[in-house]
Amino acid sequence: MIVDCAIYRDGHRTEGPEDLSDALAEARAAHGFVWIGLHEPSEKEFDHVTQEFGLHPLAVEDALKAHQRPKLEVYDDSLFLVLKPVVYEPDSDAVSTGEVMLFLGDSFVVTVRHGEGSPLGVVRHRMEQEPELLGKGPTAVMYAVADAVVDHYLDVATELQTDLEELETEVFSPDGGGSRHTASRIYTFKRQILEFRRASGPLALPLTRLAGVGQFGGTVPFVNDRAQPFFRDVSDHLTRVNESVEGLDRLVSDVLSAHLAQMSVRQNDDMRKISAWAAMAAVPTMIAGIYGMNFEHMPELRWVWAYPAVIGLMAALEVLLYRLFKSRGWM
Repeated sequence: MIVDCAIYRDGHRTEGPEDLSDALAEARAAHGFVWIGLHEPSEKEFDHVTQEFGLHPLAVEDALKAHQRPKLEVYDDSLFLVLKPVVYEPDSDAVSTGEVMLFLGDSFVVTVRHGEGSPLGVVRHRMEQEPELLGKGPTAVMYAVADAVVDHYLDVATELQTDLEELETEVFSPDGGGSRHTASRIYTFKRQILEFRRASGPLALPLTRLAGVGQFGGTVPFVNDRAQPFFRDVSDHLTRVNESVEGLDRLVSDVLSAHLAQMSVRQNDDMRKISAWAAMAAVPTMIAGIYGMNFEHMPELRWVWAYPAVIGLMAALEVLLYRLFKSRGWM
């Protein structure tokens, strides 16, 4: 559905006609632009917007189906940018992603939002408080949305860093590392980082193009060349995010390896203890087994002190074995 629709002239909002064609014509006549915001539109709802603004059918299909990687597509009459905002849920310590698609033309911006992880409402409100920025046209909207998404990446990366430190403390604590749920927590955390990387990693190339640097840098249609330094700033922030995410991924892999090594050491310790107790149990069992064979001619059977002597021998051997295993750290 259409969440918001307005015409902006010299950075100030004005309510235009309800008909999208008339609104676009009015915006062009006033050297302004139309900004239309949609939330999870149906195919029928989006058809009218597509016809009025001449959006490319391939981009429209991507906007309707969602589940796209971050990308930048240039068409004859518009520019299509896909962003994936990331949301951190503190109650469950989980990361989820949404999608924001922007269609940019000479006098219009169409934003399509999927999911809840979207800064569009906040961005529109903030830009309406800064007419000078909003007066730069549709390019300013694209910059503001991309900047808000990437800045929130930094916040989420900080939260994940805190969670990882807590996980490290649990793994390397005397008792916590042996919990049966620790490995599943580490694996779940790694999946969250992977979800984050899928959102932030592919965005590097589109921002590089918009910034006019790198192999694919240059002039991008419908984007003001004077905005390139601003996109370079966003690209620099994204580079910090990607480096942070890569560092988190390496650290969580190291934590998992350390946890598995700890589990292996604990299992070896347990096996040594079990073996030591089994050896101690084997000695009296062997002696008792020999004297339990009930042969007629066996030494010491008629001796009065045979029974206490055998018991004393068992006790002495048990103490000897216990001190031996204790000194070697097996007990």
